[in-house]
Amino acid sequence: MASTLPDDPETLLTREAVAEALTDAGYPTSPKTLATKASRSGGPPFRKWSNRPLYAWGSALAWAQSRLGPVVTSTAELDALTPGGSQARPNTKAIGQGSVLPANQLARSAPRQRARRESQP
Repeated sequence: MASTLPDDPETLLTREAVAEALTDAGYPTSPKTLATKASRSGGPPFRKWSNRPLYAWGSALAWAQSRLGPVVTSTAELDALTPGGSQARPNTKAIGQGSVLPANQLARSAPRQRARRESQP
């Protein structure tokens, strides 16, 4: 298997080539992810050549490295370093139009929703 990692950081790569090179370097990345990041921001810097985005290898690699978390020895240590700890967002599910309730309230609201539907003509 030939390495796709460029030697020169100024080498310009297509979206597909940079995704493959980043994956080979240990940063699994798909061309679709890069396309999404290019349209919504948050991705590596790129230039356009005609209608094709081109990424400088050094900038793309620096972007991938900047996304790495800190070195830790346990998930507890990671939780302590992460703002908000391991508290996940509450599980929500839409009920009706535009209303969203946490999962722990869904069980209580389901009978009320059913009673409302049954009482309508």
